[in-house]
Amino acid sequence: MNDGYAIRKMTLDDVEQVVAIDQVSFSLPWPARSFHFELTDNLASRCWVADWDGRVIAVIVAWLLVDEIHIATLATHPDFRKRGIGRSLLLHTLRSAQEEGALTSFLEARASNFAALDMYRKFGFRESGRRLRYYKDNGEDAILMALESLDDLKVEG
Repeated sequence: MNDGYAIRKMTLDDVEQVVAIDQVSFSLPWPARSFHFELTDNLASRCWVADWDGRVIAVIVAWLLVDEIHIATLATHPDFRKRGIGRSLLLHTLRSAQEEGALTSFLEARASNFAALDMYRKFGFRESGRRLRYYKDNGEDAILMALESLDDLKVEG
Protein backbone atom coordinates (compact mmCIF):
# COMPACT_ATOMS: atom_id res chain seq x y z
CA MET A 1 0.00 0.00 0.00
CA ASN A 2 1.32 3.42 -1.02
CA ASP A 3 -0.42 6.75 -0.35
CA GLY A 4 -3.85 5.15 -0.21
CA TYR A 5 -3.51 2.82 -3.19
CA ALA A 6 -2.59 -0.84 -3.42
CA ILE A 7 -0.93 -2.71 -6.25
CA ARG A 8 -2.71 -5.96 -7.06
CA LYS A 9 -3.21 -8.38 -9.94
CA MET A 10 -5.69 -7.22 -12.54
CA THR A 11 -8.95 -9.17 -12.75
CA LEU A 12 -11.66 -9.41 -15.40
CA ASP A 13 -13.78 -7.15 -13.20
CA ASP A 14 -11.17 -4.40 -13.76
CA VAL A 15 -11.28 -4.46 -17.56
CA GLU A 16 -13.91 -1.72 -17.98
CA GLN A 17 -11.92 0.71 -15.82
CA VAL A 18 -8.63 -0.34 -17.43
CA VAL A 19 -10.01 0.29 -20.93
CA ALA A 20 -11.24 3.73 -19.82
CA ILE A 21 -7.73 4.63 -18.57
CA ASP A 22 -6.19 3.32 -21.79
CA GLN A 23 -8.61 5.37 -23.89
CA VAL A 24 -7.79 8.66 -22.14
CA SER A 25 -4.07 7.87 -22.16
CA PHE A 26 -3.32 6.75 -25.72
CA SER A 27 -4.33 7.67 -29.25
CA LEU A 28 -4.22 3.94 -30.13
CA PRO A 29 -5.81 2.30 -27.07
CA TRP A 30 -6.16 -1.43 -26.67
CA PRO A 31 -9.67 -2.83 -27.11
CA ALA A 32 -11.31 -4.61 -24.18
CA ARG A 33 -10.80 -7.98 -25.91
CA SER A 34 -7.01 -7.46 -25.71
CA PHE A 35 -7.11 -7.06 -21.94
CA HIS A 36 -9.43 -10.08 -21.71
CA PHE A 37 -6.90 -12.08 -23.74
CA GLU A 38 -4.04 -10.99 -21.48
CA LEU A 39 -5.98 -12.13 -18.41
CA THR A 40 -7.38 -15.39 -19.71
CA ASP A 41 -5.25 -16.77 -22.54
CA ASN A 42 -1.73 -15.32 -22.49
CA LEU A 43 0.37 -17.37 -20.09
CA ALA A 44 3.27 -14.92 -20.49
CA SER A 45 1.15 -11.97 -19.38
CA ARG A 46 1.64 -10.24 -16.05
CA CYS A 47 -1.13 -7.69 -15.41
CA TRP A 48 -1.22 -5.35 -12.43
CA VAL A 49 -3.33 -2.40 -11.37
CA ALA A 50 -3.07 0.32 -8.78
CA ASP A 51 -6.33 0.28 -6.82
CA TRP A 52 -7.48 3.27 -4.80
CA ASP A 53 -10.49 2.41 -2.67
CA GLY A 54 -11.96 0.10 -5.32
CA ARG A 55 -11.10 2.38 -8.23
CA VAL A 56 -8.44 1.36 -10.75
CA ILE A 57 -6.16 4.36 -11.17
CA ALA A 58 -3.26 2.82 -13.13
CA VAL A 59 -2.48 -0.29 -15.13
CA ILE A 60 0.51 -2.19 -16.45
CA VAL A 61 0.69 -5.21 -18.73
CA ALA A 62 3.99 -7.00 -19.21
CA TRP A 63 5.04 -10.25 -20.83
CA LEU A 64 7.50 -12.62 -19.19
CA LEU A 65 9.29 -14.38 -22.05
CA VAL A 66 11.88 -16.84 -20.75
CA ASP A 67 14.25 -14.46 -18.90
CA GLU A 68 12.96 -11.16 -20.30
CA ILE A 69 10.12 -8.95 -19.12
CA HIS A 70 8.65 -6.82 -21.89
CA ILE A 71 6.57 -3.85 -20.78
CA ALA A 72 3.60 -3.86 -23.15
CA THR A 73 1.60 -0.95 -21.74
CA LEU A 74 1.61 1.32 -18.71
CA ALA A 75 -0.93 4.06 -18.03
CA THR A 76 -2.13 6.16 -15.12
CA HIS A 77 -5.49 7.91 -15.03
CA PRO A 78 -4.96 11.64 -15.71
CA ASP A 79 -6.38 12.58 -12.29
CA PHE A 80 -3.60 10.59 -10.60
CA ARG A 81 -0.54 11.40 -12.72
CA LYS A 82 2.70 12.87 -11.38
CA ARG A 83 2.31 11.09 -8.02
CA GLY A 84 4.74 8.22 -8.66
CA ILE A 85 2.01 5.64 -9.19
CA GLY A 86 3.27 4.59 -12.62
CA ARG A 87 6.78 4.36 -11.21
CA SER A 88 5.52 2.15 -8.37
CA LEU A 89 3.68 -0.13 -10.80
CA LEU A 90 6.76 -0.44 -13.02
CA LEU A 91 9.01 -1.18 -10.04
CA HIS A 92 6.57 -3.79 -8.73
CA THR A 93 6.40 -5.44 -12.15
CA LEU A 94 10.17 -5.52 -12.63
CA ARG A 95 10.82 -6.89 -9.15
CA SER A 96 8.08 -9.52 -9.50
CA ALA A 97 9.47 -10.58 -12.87
CA GLN A 98 12.95 -10.79 -11.39
CA GLU A 99 11.60 -13.13 -8.71
CA GLU A 100 10.25 -15.29 -11.57
CA GLY A 101 13.64 -15.40 -13.26
CA ALA A 102 13.69 -12.35 -15.52
CA LEU A 103 17.16 -10.94 -16.11
CA THR A 104 16.43 -8.10 -18.53
CA SER A 105 13.60 -5.81 -19.55
CA PHE A 106 12.53 -4.19 -22.80
CA LEU A 107 9.91 -1.68 -23.92
CA GLU A 108 9.09 0.86 -26.56
CA ALA A 109 7.65 4.34 -26.18
CA ARG A 110 6.64 7.15 -28.49
CA ALA A 111 9.52 9.47 -29.30
CA SER A 112 7.37 12.40 -28.08
CA ASN A 113 6.44 10.80 -24.74
CA PHE A 114 9.12 12.66 -22.82
CA ALA A 115 7.61 11.97 -19.39
CA ALA A 116 7.66 8.20 -19.97
CA LEU A 117 11.13 8.22 -21.53
CA ASP A 118 12.46 10.21 -18.57
CA MET A 119 10.90 7.80 -16.07
CA TYR A 120 12.35 4.78 -17.88
CA ARG A 121 15.82 6.37 -17.95
CA LYS A 122 15.61 6.92 -14.20
CA PHE A 123 15.12 3.15 -13.84
CA GLY A 124 18.28 2.55 -15.86
CA PHE A 125 16.68 1.82 -19.24
CA ARG A 126 18.81 2.95 -22.18
CA GLU A 127 17.80 3.60 -25.77
CA SER A 128 18.65 0.53 -27.82
CA GLY A 129 17.05 1.38 -31.13
CA ARG A 130 14.24 3.05 -33.00
CA ARG A 131 11.31 1.75 -35.01
CA LEU A 132 10.72 4.32 -37.71
CA ARG A 133 7.09 5.39 -38.29
CA TYR A 134 5.94 2.67 -35.87
CA TYR A 135 2.71 4.31 -34.66
CA LYS A 136 -0.05 4.05 -37.24
CA ASP A 137 -2.03 7.10 -36.12
CA ASN A 138 0.67 9.66 -36.93
CA GLY A 139 3.73 7.79 -38.17
CA GLU A 140 5.72 8.63 -35.04
CA ASP A 141 8.85 6.66 -34.23
CA ALA A 142 9.03 4.23 -31.33
CA ILE A 143 12.07 4.44 -29.09
CA LEU A 144 13.23 0.97 -28.08
CA MET A 145 14.68 0.81 -24.60
CA ALA A 146 16.45 -1.93 -22.68
CA LEU A 147 17.40 -2.52 -19.09
CA GLU A 148 20.22 -4.96 -19.70
CA SER A 149 20.26 -6.35 -16.17
CA LEU A 150 17.52 -6.18 -13.59
CA ASP A 151 20.35 -6.32 -11.07
CA ASP A 152 21.18 -2.79 -12.27
CA LEU A 153 17.65 -1.57 -11.56
CA LYS A 154 17.72 2.01 -10.32
CA VAL A 155 15.00 3.69 -8.36
CA GLU A 156 15.54 7.40 -8.79
CA GLY A 157 13.00 10.07 -7.94
